[in-house]
Amino acid sequence: MKNFLPFAFLLLLLIFSAAAVSPAPSPSPSPSTDQSAFGCDNKCANRCANAGYKERCLKYCGICCGKCEGCVPSTPYAPKSQCPCYQNLKNSKGKDKCP
Repeated sequence: MKNFLPFAFLLLLLIFSAAAVSPAPSPSPSPSTDQSAFGCDNKCANRCANAGYKERCLKYCGICCGKCEGCVPSTPYAPKSQCPCYQNLKNSKGKDKCP
């Protein structure tokens, strides 16, 4: 009986540790930030056509477009007031996030 007790303890420890380690469900992406569903690539390419830092412009325009459900001002010089959501997004310093 003395020899059985350590093995039973190890077996129970193994069972409980295996039950505790289960993969967490991966979070599903938010539907409102899906850039491809809103045609953001084309809209942002149009918006950033004359940008000096085109890659950065496309990156932030894509983020803003996804958050604003596809609303992007129509041309490089169009006023941001065409899309209130796009106009109101700010970075951590309080400046405009969207190009």
